[in-house]
Amino acid sequence: MAEPGGAGTGAAGGGGGQQQGSPAAGGVAAGRPARSAAESPGGPGSARTAGKKAQLRAAPRAKKLEKLGVYSSCKAEESCKCNGWKNPNPPPTPPRAELQQAVVSLAEPCRSCSHALAAHVSHLENVSEEEMNRLLGIVLDVEYLFTCVHKEEDADTKQVYFYLFKLLRKCILQMGKPVVEGSLESPPFEKPSIEQGVNNFVQYKFSHLPSKERQTIVELAKMFLNRINYWHLETPSQRRLRSPNDDIAGYKVNYTRWLCYCNVPQFCDSLPRYETTQVFGRTLLRSVFTVMRRQLLEQARQEKDKLPQEKRTLILTHFPKFLSMLEEEVYSQNSPIWDQDFMVSSSRTGQLGIQTVISPPPVARSVSYSASPSSLEQPNSGNMSPACKVSSAIDPNLGEKRKNNEPYSMEDSKRPRVVGDIPIELINEVMSTITDPAAMLGPETNFLSAHSARDEAARLEERRGVIEFHVVGNSLNQKPNKKIMMWLVGLQNVFSHQLPRMPKEYITRLVFDPKHKTLALIKDGRVIGGICFRMFPSQGFTEIVFCAVTSNEQVKGYGTHLMNHLKEYHIKHNILNFLTYADEYAIGYFKKQGFSKDIKVPKAKYVGYIKDYEGATLMGCELNPRIPYTEFSVIIKKQKEIIKKLIERKQAQIRKVYPGLSCFKDGVRQIPIESIPGIRETGWKPSGKERGKEPKDPDQLYSTLKTILQQVKISKQ
Repeated sequence: MAEPGGAGTGAAGGGGGQQQGSPAAGGVAAGRPARSAAESPGGPGSARTAGKKAQLRAAPRAKKLEKLGVYSSCKAEESCKCNGWKNPNPPPTPPRAELQQAVVSLAEPCRSCSHALAAHVSHLENVSEEEMNRLLGIVLDVEYLFTCVHKEEDADTKQVYFYLFKLLRKCILQMGKPVVEGSLESPPFEKPSIEQGVNNFVQYKFSHLPSKERQTIVELAKMFLNRINYWHLETPSQRRLRSPNDDIAGYKVNYTRWLCYCNVPQFCDSLPRYETTQVFGRTLLRSVFTVMRRQLLEQARQEKDKLPQEKRTLILTHFPKFLSMLEEEVYSQNSPIWDQDFMVSSSRTGQLGIQTVISPPPVARSVSYSASPSSLEQPNSGNMSPACKVSSAIDPNLGEKRKNNEPYSMEDSKRPRVVGDIPIELINEVMSTITDPAAMLGPETNFLSAHSARDEAARLEERRGVIEFHVVGNSLNQKPNKKIMMWLVGLQNVFSHQLPRMPKEYITRLVFDPKHKTLALIKDGRVIGGICFRMFPSQGFTEIVFCAVTSNEQVKGYGTHLMNHLKEYHIKHNILNFLTYADEYAIGYFKKQGFSKDIKVPKAKYVGYIKDYEGATLMGCELNPRIPYTEFSVIIKKQKEIIKKLIERKQAQIRKVYPGLSCFKDGVRQIPIESIPGIRETGWKPSGKERGKEPKDPDQLYSTLKTILQQVKISKQ
């Protein structure tokens, strides 16, 4: 397979070679089409091309043959190598509008080979008008790409444009359809696609929400997918300058695929076009998400005054939170939304309808955001983890994290199917019957009820912005952030007051130790609790050093909610074991949080690493990465409600009274259990062993049981 040649050779009028090859061959990459060459989809370039195509398709057949003859090889004799008819009286360059060009006769000789135009277009004599119009569309795309080749400055992009130019040129010669060949492979390039991943994300996180709120999330998802489909990726050379440590080779391949299958076909419609979100998956999304997210938010802030009020709230308030939550799932190693067998109900997917935003593409292009490196820098201060900030989704100084008004939903996530499992269709049917908000949402309506979970009140306060959670720590490498230092002092005070038996100097040393971090609970701008911990990634566990909530804020579920946030933070960092030494007053609390004295971590892993306290009990907790701990009680409550409804349904079925068995009056000695009316409706199923066995002879069974009874009597004597 030949590689694409240099971009400076060839001409639109039959000069280009007929070489084939892959645009990825030989390490070729693509760059963003320059604004002066390949204009944006929906822009003036593609509009002009569409106008020219419509005009040419309406022209007389003789004019069409003349146009196609320029790209058709001579067939007068085998020895003639002319691959395109050239007008002996070419029009002036640039063409003058006042001069009406006459239709060229088929007998007009070629300026190159002297054979008539008819010898170049003889293969088109019996071609239908529809096929001729298709070939004319390719001709105009070839001419447009030729312009792009000569105006494009990026060498990699120029080479790909030239490859596509030659590919379409060959399609005209052979009257074929363009197929990109070589190592790029055919779409889709990764499964699940970005579109499916975002659908799964909406199901995973928001399926529990009421219909109106869920529709808001669906609108945000549609907006995000639409942005990706019309997003201009940075060129590999730009990416190399910005992130020299990234996998540039892999990015080149995906970038070239995007250019050939998604970008160029938007203004050269003779090439097959695919939507970016339908053929690419997590790999491409990871490579562009950070840049795209920052620039989308920046663009939204700049244009906020131009937006109507309802759109302004959607984009400035909800969109940043949506992107922050999605970012966690994009870069998380354990997110189930990218699993091939993520269980999504077809009825629910249809209800979301996210994929309908993409096909067919809109005529007018939505606002495009530049992916220039100049907008990539973002201020950073202190040593605060951006993964556990809940209060502000767009404040770059404090980092970001999912708010709990956007929790997980595990009902549709990946899970193994087991024998006797309830069909997902039945689950969805039951879900649709659960309409009582008090029964379903709990914390929003009756969070002070006797049956509410311990952390429901705290979760509701977090959703309302009353409390916030931040992972903070001291740093020797960066200039101290005043707010973080104030929080660390507040944490030191809380631990000192609530843990009087711990020396204050010891508490201060660990809280301000750069190796330790603390999950701080902030209420009304002040620290009211926290968990100090030290991570040992190489050993696979984290030691919890201090855990306390100020006395006047206790018995409100803050301790449970703190621990749940800490669990999710560690799942994200792939550390799935906690160890702590609990004193006699703390054992009860840790047991409620899932800790036990049965330590799962091998002793060799933690001996010599954690601090040993006299009179304290070593306890451990193993985390399950599939559990969204901050929403666990909500999910359990929903599951209980579903089971309750299923039981009610089953009871309604089995309350039916069936007539008695009359077959025994007719002399029948036995019948299969499953033939009893109503037995199957109760849920009874024959076991596998019973199905495979032959029915026993009654006389043989009687003899066996009689023998057993006699032996029992003998053994009692």
